[in-house]
Amino acid sequence: MADRALRGMRLGTQSMESIHHAELAERVEVHYDCPNGHVVSMPFSVEADVPLSWECHCGALALLRDGNQPEAKDVKPQRTHWDMLLERRTIPELEELLEERLELLRASRR
Repeated sequence: MADRALRGMRLGTQSMESIHHAELAERVEVHYDCPNGHVVSMPFSVEADVPLSWECHCGALALLRDGNQPEAKDVKPQRTHWDMLLERRTIPELEELLEERLELLRASRR
């Protein structure tokens, strides 16, 4: 008889709680402006920390309308193999090494 009482309830998929008389958290609508002219509106809790930027649906970075702009980070230029080589050797030294290697290569072909 006990198993008949739960028949048709789909256990685990439905909650027995009702949303009636539930109090939702206070929210504030925050607007972000995209550089492509789009406006992104997101609801946030009043207690939440609102991010300064949000990704727009077009993929660009939308900035908070009434907020401080994020600080620009100092970006180091990417060092290439050539840059690292020039830190170790000068151009005349590299030309000298090239000539030595070319002479060895020419000698091995003879």
